[in-house]
Parts: sequence; structure tokens; C-alpha cells
Amino acid sequence: MDLTRPLVLDGGLATRLEAYGCDLGGGLWSARLLAEEPELVARAHRDYFEAGADVAITASYQASVTAFTERGYSRSEALGFIGRSVELALAERDAFGSGLVAAGVGPYGAALADGSEYTGAYDLDEDGLYAWHRERWRVLTGAGADLVACETLPSLAEARALARLLEETPDVRAWFSFSCADGERISDGTPLREVAAELAPLYGRGLVAAVGVNCVPPRNVPSLLGEVAAVGLPSVAYPNSGELWDAAGQRWTGSSEAEGFGEAAAGWCADGAVFVGGCCRTGPEHIRAVRTRV
Repeated sequence: MDLTRPLVLDGGLATRLEAYGCDLGGGLWSARLLAEEPELVARAHRDYFEAGADVAITASYQASVTAFTERGYSRSEALGFIGRSVELALAERDAFGSGLVAAGVGPYGAALADGSEYTGAYDLDEDGLYAWHRERWRVLTGAGADLVACETLPSLAEARALARLLEETPDVRAWFSFSCADGERISDGTPLREVAAELAPLYGRGLVAAVGVNCVPPRNVPSLLGEVAAVGLPSVAYPNSGELWDAAGQRWTGSSEAEGFGEAAAGWCADGAVFVGGCCRTGPEHIRAVRTRV
């Protein structure tokens, strides 16, 4: 993997699917389309590659065997849908002619669909999280992706569980990105600098490609990347658009300027990021701006 220059990640997959008119309500979120309309997932990947993304993250963030089987699918079908998330992204990458595919490993809280990926208030400890992630991890890492995106992680316990799985698959390389409480701490209150220090030995062994943040406000990214840089690690940053979620009104507020997002991404690269892109409420226009500035 060539990290001599920053690589541009894609934008919000669900955001793009919603732009097509998809209703992503329910516990499966965008993963539902892996079963029902996979061609739309492929189309979203294609849109981002055409916008300038170097890396596509698969539609497996909220995909789990339990989530699919609770909705009437068999276990074998569920595993097939999870593997399909990688196959769709790989096919679009190959059709485009270049790029990488990162298998998206969302947190346990995403499968619960209760918002706990932003708190880390789980009913499982590290061993329980390791066991919960193991089956999906084996499917995703065996499907041919170039690397793994362990993303929106809210807790040190979940990072430790995934690090154990990473050590069991030494031919796999991953980044770890966290949801955060502020400009210094991840969602469970652990300082990001401490988390990065724990992952540093795996970076030294070539297993961890970067440590950083996603699904956070852009304004917090520079200070958070500074915490990672203090440990001597390269970072990853793909924040939200800058709009804010109004929980009471169930809507996004504020504004998002794609060009400003691209300018900010150039700053994140200067702060040590080797992967930059967007998360919620970012689309191809944001990725074009990042590509232009980066």
C-alpha cells in the first residue's frame, strides 16, 4: 500500500443512497440494500470513484448475522450478504481501473441501532466484543479487500477486541478510527493519545495503517489528529460535513460547503493524515473538493 501521498476516502455511503431516494430506516440501515438492491450500493461506489476517491469503504458498517437473521434471512444468506459488500466494491474498483477497497467494520453499537456507538455504553466487555465481531471479521477479511476500516469505535475495549482479531490475521492491515466526545477523548472518555499508544506496537508490526477519527465535527479534527501525532503515528480523518443533528427535530441543521471541506482536508494532511475523506452528510461534491485540494 503506497502511503507516500495521502489517499482520498469516499464520502457518506448512506448519504449517497438517500440521494437516490432510498429509505434507510430500520436496524440494517444501508446494509439492507446488500440484500434488496445491491446495484444501488455498486452505483454509490462508482460515484465516489468517479469523484476522485482512492478508497471505497464497503457497505458492511451495520451488517451483522444477527441483524439479518432477525429479519428472516438464514445464517448462510446473512454471511453471503456480508461478503457481497466486499464483492460489490471490488467489482466497481476493477471497472474503474484503480483504487483500494476497505472492508468496513462498524462497532457493536451500530448493530444495536441505539446510538451507543457514540457512547460506548455496551452490555458486552472486551471478550464479549471479541466474540461478537469474530464471525463477521473472518468473512470480511477473507473476501479480498485491500484493508479493513475499523470505524466509529467508541471505546478502548472495542479497539482492544478488534486488535486481537487483527493479530490473528497477520496478512491483514487495518486503520482504527473513533467517534469522539470532544477534541481529545474518544466517546467512552479515554484520551485518544492513550488509545493510539496502545495501538502503536501493531503499527510497528505493519498491521495498523493509521489511527484517527470519523463521524466527528470537522472543527475537532485538528486537535484529535494532534493527539495521534504525539504518539508518532499516521492518522485517518473522515468527519461529518459540519452540519449538526437536531435530535428533537430529527433533522440536520447548519450548512456544509464542499470547497471549505476540501481546504480543511488539506490541513488534516498537513497534520499527519494519510487517509482523508467524509462521513455523514458528505457526498461526491465533498470528495471532488478533497481530491482537488489534496
